[in-house]
Amino acid sequence: MRKYLIFIILTLVFSSCIKDDEPQFNNTVEGNFDALWHIIDTRYCYLDYKNINWDSIKTVYKLGLTQVKNKYQLFDLFAEMLAELKDGHVNLSSEFDVSRYWKWYSDYPDNFNSSIIFNEKYLGGNYRIAGGLRYGKIADGQVGYIYYSSFSSGFSGANIASVFQQFADCKGIIIDVRGNGGGIITYAEYLASYFFEKDETTGYIYHKTGNGHSDFSEPLPVVTKANLKWQRKVVVLTNRMSFSATNDFVCRMKYAPHAIIIGDRTGGGGGLPFSSELPIGWSIRFSASPMIDREGNQIENGIDPNIKIDMDITDNQNDAIIDRAVEEILE
Repeated sequence: MRKYLIFIILTLVFSSCIKDDEPQFNNTVEGNFDALWHIIDTRYCYLDYKNINWDSIKTVYKLGLTQVKNKYQLFDLFAEMLAELKDGHVNLSSEFDVSRYWKWYSDYPDNFNSSIIFNEKYLGGNYRIAGGLRYGKIADGQVGYIYYSSFSSGFSGANIASVFQQFADCKGIIIDVRGNGGGIITYAEYLASYFFEKDETTGYIYHKTGNGHSDFSEPLPVVTKANLKWQRKVVVLTNRMSFSATNDFVCRMKYAPHAIIIGDRTGGGGGLPFSSELPIGWSIRFSASPMIDREGNQIENGIDPNIKIDMDITDNQNDAIIDRAVEEILE
Protein backbone atom coordinates (compact mmCIF):
# COMPACT_ATOMS: atom_id res chain seq x y z
CA MET A 1 0.00 0.00 0.00
CA ARG A 2 2.81 2.42 0.89
CA LYS A 3 4.47 1.93 -2.49
CA TYR A 4 1.33 2.85 -4.40
CA LEU A 5 0.69 5.85 -2.21
CA ILE A 6 4.16 7.01 -3.24
CA PHE A 7 3.25 6.44 -6.89
CA ILE A 8 0.07 8.47 -6.50
CA ILE A 9 1.92 11.29 -4.74
CA LEU A 10 4.57 11.33 -7.47
CA THR A 11 1.86 11.43 -10.12
CA LEU A 12 0.23 14.39 -8.40
CA VAL A 13 3.59 16.16 -8.10
CA PHE A 14 4.50 15.63 -11.74
CA SER A 15 1.00 16.56 -12.87
CA SER A 16 1.02 19.76 -10.83
CA CYS A 17 4.37 20.69 -12.38
CA ILE A 18 2.96 20.19 -15.85
CA LYS A 19 -0.09 22.30 -15.05
CA ASP A 20 1.83 25.36 -13.83
CA ASP A 21 1.99 27.02 -17.25
CA GLU A 22 -0.99 25.38 -18.90
CA PRO A 23 -3.32 27.57 -20.98
CA GLN A 24 -6.79 28.46 -19.77
CA PHE A 25 -9.80 27.43 -21.87
CA ASN A 26 -13.23 29.03 -22.11
CA ASN A 27 -16.43 27.14 -21.39
CA THR A 28 -17.51 27.15 -25.04
CA VAL A 29 -17.87 24.35 -27.55
CA GLU A 30 -14.47 25.14 -29.03
CA GLY A 31 -12.89 25.90 -25.67
CA ASN A 32 -13.91 22.50 -24.27
CA PHE A 33 -12.69 20.77 -27.41
CA ASP A 34 -9.30 22.46 -27.14
CA ALA A 35 -9.09 21.66 -23.43
CA LEU A 36 -9.81 17.97 -24.01
CA TRP A 37 -7.35 17.72 -26.89
CA HIS A 38 -4.65 19.52 -24.87
CA ILE A 39 -5.07 17.25 -21.82
CA ILE A 40 -4.56 14.14 -23.93
CA ASP A 41 -1.77 15.73 -25.97
CA THR A 42 0.29 16.67 -22.93
CA ARG A 43 -0.60 14.08 -20.30
CA TYR A 44 -1.77 10.85 -21.93
CA CYS A 45 1.12 8.38 -21.83
CA TYR A 46 0.68 6.13 -24.86
CA LEU A 47 0.51 8.44 -27.90
CA ASP A 48 4.00 7.55 -29.11
CA TYR A 49 3.75 3.88 -28.14
CA LYS A 50 0.51 3.50 -30.11
CA ASN A 51 1.75 5.67 -33.02
CA ILE A 52 -1.28 7.95 -32.73
CA ASN A 53 -1.15 11.18 -34.75
CA TRP A 54 -3.04 13.34 -32.27
CA ASP A 55 -2.57 16.47 -34.38
CA SER A 56 -4.30 14.83 -37.32
CA ILE A 57 -7.13 13.63 -35.08
CA LYS A 58 -7.59 17.20 -33.87
CA THR A 59 -7.97 18.44 -37.44
CA VAL A 60 -10.53 15.77 -38.31
CA TYR A 61 -12.73 16.06 -35.23
CA LYS A 62 -12.63 19.83 -34.93
CA LEU A 63 -14.51 19.99 -38.23
CA GLY A 64 -17.38 18.22 -36.47
CA LEU A 65 -17.86 21.12 -34.05
CA THR A 66 -19.89 22.98 -36.70
CA GLN A 67 -22.54 20.24 -36.47
CA VAL A 68 -22.85 20.33 -32.67
CA LYS A 69 -26.22 21.69 -31.54
CA ASN A 70 -26.33 20.65 -27.87
CA LYS A 71 -24.27 19.13 -25.06
CA TYR A 72 -25.29 15.59 -25.98
CA GLN A 73 -23.87 15.92 -29.47
CA LEU A 74 -20.74 17.52 -28.04
CA PHE A 75 -20.31 14.61 -25.63
CA ASP A 76 -20.72 12.07 -28.43
CA LEU A 77 -18.15 13.86 -30.57
CA PHE A 78 -15.66 13.88 -27.69
CA ALA A 79 -16.35 10.19 -26.96
CA GLU A 80 -15.72 9.27 -30.60
CA MET A 81 -12.45 11.19 -30.61
CA LEU A 82 -11.28 9.52 -27.39
CA ALA A 83 -12.09 6.09 -28.86
CA GLU A 84 -9.20 6.70 -31.27
CA LEU A 85 -6.91 6.00 -28.28
CA LYS A 86 -8.21 2.43 -28.06
CA ASP A 87 -7.82 2.47 -24.29
CA GLY A 88 -10.24 0.97 -21.79
CA HIS A 89 -8.90 3.31 -19.11
CA VAL A 90 -10.10 6.40 -21.01
CA ASN A 91 -13.53 7.64 -19.96
CA LEU A 92 -15.38 10.93 -20.31
CA SER A 93 -17.93 11.38 -17.51
CA SER A 94 -20.81 13.85 -17.61
CA GLU A 95 -24.00 14.24 -15.61
CA PHE A 96 -25.85 12.18 -18.22
CA ASP A 97 -23.38 9.61 -19.59
CA VAL A 98 -19.97 7.94 -19.37
CA SER A 99 -18.05 7.15 -22.53
CA ARG A 100 -16.29 3.81 -22.73
CA TYR A 101 -14.11 1.81 -25.08
CA TRP A 102 -14.83 -1.91 -24.98
CA LYS A 103 -13.15 -3.32 -28.08
CA TRP A 104 -10.17 -4.45 -26.03
CA TYR A 105 -12.36 -7.48 -25.19
CA SER A 106 -15.53 -7.32 -27.32
CA ASP A 107 -13.65 -8.13 -30.54
CA TYR A 108 -12.25 -11.34 -29.02
CA PRO A 109 -13.60 -14.74 -27.87
CA ASP A 110 -15.11 -14.74 -24.38
CA ASN A 111 -13.22 -17.86 -23.26
CA PHE A 112 -15.34 -17.81 -20.13
CA ASN A 113 -18.83 -18.89 -19.15
CA SER A 114 -19.58 -18.18 -15.50
CA SER A 115 -22.50 -20.60 -15.46
CA ILE A 116 -20.20 -23.53 -16.26
CA ILE A 117 -17.94 -23.03 -13.25
CA PHE A 118 -20.93 -23.42 -10.94
CA ASN A 119 -21.95 -26.82 -12.31
CA GLU A 120 -21.15 -29.97 -10.35
CA LYS A 121 -17.94 -30.72 -12.26
CA TYR A 122 -16.35 -27.57 -10.84
CA LEU A 123 -17.49 -25.38 -7.93
CA GLY A 124 -21.06 -26.62 -7.80
CA GLY A 125 -23.48 -24.91 -5.46
CA ASN A 126 -21.74 -25.59 -2.14
CA TYR A 127 -18.62 -23.52 -2.65
CA ARG A 128 -17.20 -21.36 0.15
CA ILE A 129 -16.79 -17.58 0.16
CA ALA A 130 -13.89 -15.75 1.81
CA GLY A 131 -14.02 -12.01 1.16
CA GLY A 132 -14.20 -11.61 -2.61
CA LEU A 133 -12.94 -15.17 -3.22
CA ARG A 134 -15.22 -18.09 -4.09
CA TYR A 135 -13.44 -21.38 -3.66
CA GLY A 136 -13.68 -25.13 -3.42
CA LYS A 137 -11.97 -28.38 -4.36
CA ILE A 138 -12.30 -29.89 -7.83
CA ALA A 139 -10.84 -32.92 -9.65
CA ASP A 140 -11.84 -35.35 -6.88
CA GLY A 141 -10.40 -33.04 -4.24
CA GLN A 142 -6.93 -32.96 -5.76
CA VAL A 143 -7.03 -29.33 -6.96
CA GLY A 144 -8.06 -26.16 -5.17
CA TYR A 145 -10.05 -23.69 -7.28
CA ILE A 146 -10.50 -19.96 -6.57
CA TYR A 147 -12.77 -17.75 -8.65
CA TYR A 148 -12.01 -14.04 -8.16
CA SER A 149 -14.39 -11.89 -10.16
CA SER A 150 -13.21 -8.38 -9.20
CA PHE A 151 -10.23 -6.76 -7.53
CA SER A 152 -12.73 -4.25 -6.16
CA SER A 153 -13.87 -7.00 -3.79
CA GLY A 154 -11.44 -7.18 -0.91
CA PHE A 155 -10.03 -10.01 1.13
CA SER A 156 -7.91 -10.27 4.27
CA GLY A 157 -4.94 -12.30 5.37
CA ALA A 158 -7.33 -14.37 7.46
CA ASN A 159 -9.38 -15.09 4.33
CA ILE A 160 -6.30 -16.31 2.46
CA ALA A 161 -5.14 -18.41 5.42
CA SER A 162 -8.55 -20.10 5.56
CA VAL A 163 -8.51 -20.83 1.84
CA PHE A 164 -5.02 -22.34 1.94
CA GLN A 165 -5.95 -24.40 4.98
CA GLN A 166 -8.84 -25.90 3.02
CA PHE A 167 -6.42 -26.70 0.18
CA ALA A 168 -3.69 -28.16 2.41
CA ASP A 169 -3.95 -31.64 0.85
CA CYS A 170 -4.29 -30.40 -2.76
CA LYS A 171 -1.54 -30.84 -5.33
CA GLY A 172 -2.00 -27.31 -6.61
CA ILE A 173 -4.48 -24.47 -6.95
CA ILE A 174 -6.16 -22.58 -9.76
CA ILE A 175 -6.84 -18.84 -9.53
CA ASP A 176 -9.45 -17.93 -12.13
CA VAL A 177 -9.42 -14.20 -12.97
CA ARG A 178 -11.23 -14.48 -16.28
CA GLY A 179 -13.84 -11.75 -16.60
CA ASN A 180 -12.12 -9.79 -13.81
CA GLY A 181 -12.05 -6.21 -15.12
CA GLY A 182 -9.76 -4.94 -12.37
CA GLY A 183 -10.31 -2.78 -9.32
CA ILE A 184 -7.91 -1.88 -6.51
CA ILE A 185 -4.33 -2.52 -7.54
CA THR A 186 -3.10 -3.08 -3.98
CA TYR A 187 -5.22 -6.26 -3.85
CA ALA A 188 -3.37 -7.46 -6.97
CA GLU A 189 -0.05 -6.98 -5.21
CA TYR A 190 -1.33 -8.52 -1.98
CA LEU A 191 -2.71 -11.66 -3.62
CA ALA A 192 0.44 -12.18 -5.70
CA SER A 193 2.65 -11.82 -2.62
CA TYR A 194 1.49 -15.19 -1.26
CA PHE A 195 3.31 -17.01 -4.06
CA PHE A 196 6.77 -15.37 -3.86
CA GLU A 197 9.70 -16.78 -1.91
CA LYS A 198 11.54 -13.44 -1.85
CA ASP A 199 10.91 -9.84 -2.82
CA GLU A 200 11.03 -9.53 -6.60
CA THR A 201 11.07 -6.64 -9.04
CA THR A 202 8.21 -7.63 -11.33
CA GLY A 203 8.00 -4.49 -13.44
CA TYR A 204 8.59 -0.76 -13.70
CA ILE A 205 6.48 2.39 -13.78
CA TYR A 206 7.11 5.78 -15.37
CA HIS A 207 5.57 9.20 -14.69
CA LYS A 208 5.07 12.11 -17.06
CA THR A 209 7.53 14.95 -16.36
CA GLY A 210 6.63 17.35 -19.18
CA ASN A 211 4.23 18.08 -22.01
CA GLY A 212 6.10 16.09 -24.65
CA HIS A 213 4.58 12.75 -25.61
CA SER A 214 7.67 10.90 -24.35
CA ASP A 215 8.62 13.12 -21.41
CA PHE A 216 8.91 10.50 -18.68
CA SER A 217 10.78 10.02 -15.44
CA GLU A 218 13.38 7.32 -14.99
CA PRO A 219 11.71 3.92 -14.46
CA LEU A 220 10.77 3.16 -10.87
CA PRO A 221 10.78 -0.51 -9.85
CA VAL A 222 7.52 -2.24 -8.99
CA VAL A 223 8.38 -4.74 -6.28
CA THR A 224 6.20 -7.67 -5.27
CA LYS A 225 6.86 -8.32 -1.59
CA ALA A 226 7.19 -11.93 -0.51
CA ASN A 227 4.50 -13.19 1.83
CA LEU A 228 4.95 -16.86 1.01
CA LYS A 229 2.10 -19.13 2.01
CA TRP A 230 1.83 -21.50 -0.99
CA GLN A 231 4.80 -23.48 -2.40
CA ARG A 232 3.10 -25.87 -4.81
CA LYS A 233 1.81 -25.32 -8.32
CA VAL A 234 -0.50 -22.41 -8.99
CA VAL A 235 -2.22 -21.84 -12.33
CA VAL A 236 -3.72 -18.46 -13.22
CA LEU A 237 -6.56 -18.48 -15.77
CA THR A 238 -6.92 -15.44 -18.02
CA ASN A 239 -9.00 -14.09 -20.88
CA ARG A 240 -9.36 -10.77 -22.69
CA MET A 241 -11.58 -9.40 -19.92
CA SER A 242 -8.70 -9.72 -17.44
CA PHE A 243 -7.98 -5.99 -17.38
CA SER A 244 -6.29 -3.21 -15.40
CA ALA A 245 -5.49 -4.42 -11.84
CA THR A 246 -5.98 -7.99 -13.09
CA ASN A 247 -3.43 -7.32 -15.81
CA ASP A 248 -1.07 -6.11 -13.07
CA PHE A 249 -1.71 -9.28 -11.06
CA VAL A 250 -0.89 -11.47 -14.06
CA CYS A 251 2.27 -9.44 -14.74
CA ARG A 252 3.42 -10.18 -11.18
CA MET A 253 2.38 -13.83 -11.18
CA LYS A 254 4.33 -14.71 -14.30
CA TYR A 255 7.46 -14.28 -12.14
CA ALA A 256 6.21 -16.39 -9.22
CA PRO A 257 8.36 -19.54 -8.97
CA HIS A 258 5.60 -22.17 -9.22
CA ALA A 259 3.10 -20.26 -11.38
CA ILE A 260 1.89 -20.77 -14.92
CA ILE A 261 -0.60 -18.68 -16.92
CA ILE A 262 -3.20 -20.54 -19.00
CA GLY A 263 -5.99 -19.23 -21.21
CA ASP A 264 -6.06 -16.21 -23.50
CA ARG A 265 -4.08 -12.99 -23.69
CA THR A 266 -5.19 -10.50 -21.01
CA GLY A 267 -7.04 -7.33 -21.99
CA GLY A 268 -4.22 -5.00 -20.95
CA GLY A 269 -4.79 -1.67 -19.27
CA GLY A 270 -1.17 -1.16 -18.25
CA GLY A 271 -1.33 2.56 -17.51
CA LEU A 272 -2.28 3.92 -14.10
CA PRO A 273 -5.22 6.29 -14.68
CA PHE A 274 -5.46 9.94 -13.69
CA SER A 275 -8.37 12.39 -13.96
CA SER A 276 -8.81 15.99 -15.02
CA GLU A 277 -11.76 18.30 -15.66
CA LEU A 278 -13.03 20.26 -18.65
CA PRO A 279 -14.45 23.81 -18.35
CA ILE A 280 -17.96 22.40 -18.81
CA GLY A 281 -17.46 20.31 -15.66
CA TRP A 282 -17.07 16.93 -17.32
CA SER A 283 -14.35 14.64 -15.97
CA ILE A 284 -11.82 12.98 -18.25
CA ARG A 285 -9.93 9.91 -17.04
CA PHE A 286 -6.87 8.77 -18.98
CA SER A 287 -3.77 6.59 -18.71
CA ALA A 288 -1.02 8.77 -17.23
CA SER A 289 1.74 6.46 -15.96
CA PRO A 290 2.77 3.50 -18.12
CA MET A 291 3.82 0.22 -16.55
CA ILE A 292 6.08 -2.39 -18.13
CA ASP A 293 7.16 -5.88 -17.16
CA ARG A 294 10.56 -6.84 -15.79
CA GLU A 295 12.04 -7.30 -19.26
CA GLY A 296 10.85 -3.87 -20.37
CA ASN A 297 7.85 -5.03 -22.42
CA GLN A 298 4.74 -2.87 -22.49
CA ILE A 299 1.68 -4.52 -20.88
CA GLU A 300 -0.84 -1.96 -22.14
CA ASN A 301 -2.14 -4.31 -24.84
CA GLY A 302 -2.15 -7.43 -22.70
CA ILE A 303 0.03 -10.31 -21.51
CA ASP A 304 0.27 -13.62 -23.34
CA PRO A 305 -0.33 -16.83 -21.37
CA ASN A 306 2.25 -19.57 -21.09
CA ILE A 307 -0.31 -21.96 -22.58
CA LYS A 308 -2.94 -20.61 -25.00
CA ILE A 309 -6.30 -22.40 -24.80
CA ASP A 310 -9.67 -21.43 -26.29
CA MET A 311 -13.01 -22.72 -25.05
CA ASP A 312 -15.51 -24.50 -27.26
CA ILE A 313 -18.45 -22.10 -27.32
CA THR A 314 -20.83 -24.96 -28.20
CA ASP A 315 -19.93 -26.92 -25.04
CA ASN A 316 -22.05 -25.75 -22.11
CA GLN A 317 -20.80 -28.39 -19.67
CA ASN A 318 -17.01 -28.34 -19.85
CA ASP A 319 -14.48 -25.56 -19.42
CA ALA A 320 -11.45 -26.46 -21.55
CA ILE A 321 -9.27 -23.87 -19.80
CA ILE A 322 -9.98 -25.23 -16.31
CA ASP A 323 -9.52 -28.78 -17.59
CA ARG A 324 -6.12 -27.91 -19.06
CA ALA A 325 -5.11 -26.29 -15.76
CA VAL A 326 -6.07 -29.45 -13.87
CA GLU A 327 -3.92 -31.51 -16.25
CA GLU A 328 -0.98 -29.16 -15.64
CA ILE A 329 -1.29 -29.58 -11.87
CA LEU A 330 -1.78 -33.34 -11.84
CA GLU A 331 0.79 -34.37 -14.45
